[in-house]
Amino acid sequence: MSSSVLVLNANFEPLNVCDIRRALGLILTDKATMVLNGRGEIHSACKSFPSPSVIRLQYMVHRPRVHIKLTRREIFRRDNYTCQYCGKVGGNLTVDHIIPRHLHGQHDWTNLVTACSACNHRKGGRTIMEAELRLLRQPKEPSSSAAYVFGRHAKEYTEWQDFLTGW
Repeated sequence: MSSSVLVLNANFEPLNVCDIRRALGLILTDKATMVLNGRGEIHSACKSFPSPSVIRLQYMVHRPRVHIKLTRREIFRRDNYTCQYCGKVGGNLTVDHIIPRHLHGQHDWTNLVTACSACNHRKGGRTIMEAELRLLRQPKEPSSSAAYVFGRHAKEYTEWQDFLTGW
């Protein structure tokens, strides 16, 4: 029972991802309805329940727009696990400040990029102009669209794609 379930708002806006146990609890208490069953059934001692893949809440939940948290993993994900100086994919990746901290560079989305250890070492504590390096693309905060927010689940749960597009 460790599979993930996509939770939709009453207007079919993607809200969250929960586990099957939580989803069944919401369905059995009539707080949600199953929209998509793509995984068979769950059997208890005396009953069988369809195993949900997507559920929809019965009531509307109002919440503020999601902002992507600035973490090392999200920087790698934004840059597609690619060094932003040489284009090397994967390997020993690090996070680099375009304008170094000791030169009053900020710790934000527009100043942090993914770099391979060789490029990061070559750049050192200098700016990209001083190190004679070029960025493949300018860094920016990733969009808070549903496709990006729930994108890490998209490969594993292809049936969710119809519910994530357009939000």
